Amino acid sequence: MTDSYVYVIIALLPLAACMLVFQSNPYHALVIRGILGAVAALVYTVLGAADVALTEALVGTMLAITLYAIAVRSSLVIHLGVLEDKAIDIEGERHLEQLIDNLRTIFSKRHVRLELIPYTNTQALHQALMNKEIHATCVPRSKYDGQNHTTSDDEKQPYHTITRVRRIYDIMQTELSSPATSVSYATVPEISTPDLKAPVLGEHR
Repeated sequence: MTDSYVYVIIALLPLAACMLVFQSNPYHALVIRGILGAVAALVYTVLGAADVALTEALVGTMLAITLYAIAVRSSLVIHLGVLEDKAIDIEGERHLEQLIDNLRTIFSKRHVRLELIPYTNTQALHQALMNKEIHATCVPRSKYDGQNHTTSDDEKQPYHTITRVRRIYDIMQTELSSPATSVSYATVPEISTPDLKAPVLGEHR
């Protein structure tokens, strides 16, 4: 009976593991992973395996959490290419701010950050998209080179957004309520070429 507390501590291991598996927020999952590692290190210490407990604390917990945090921080981000402020008029800037707020709201539900990457011109934007430096571009329709894709409905939308990631396109098409932009899916070649042509547009909304 004097060692019954050990069974209580051990029971926390599968409980923490289940919480970790079913956690949808990656940052909360990192915290639970740290708790799981700490409990495991405590169990090893109580059972007399101090060397294993030290290894678990240093490698299985501290190092693993650090690497996971870096991976989550760097992967859960969408790079959106935009033109520099000086290339956009005041009215266009207002539309862009509303659009960016809408996009941040949509992707924050999935714990994804939206980062804006400014470029000097549309040519540089298209090249960055082809080189897979960014996930999407958003430019004023007046500066968009693909006017041959414009329809009468598109004229009411001052911005045009192109993405090379199918999942991002599906999310925008389903949840984007902003009337400020139309959305296209671009097929980007696996091996980029040195020319500055725009990517081939696929589906369009």
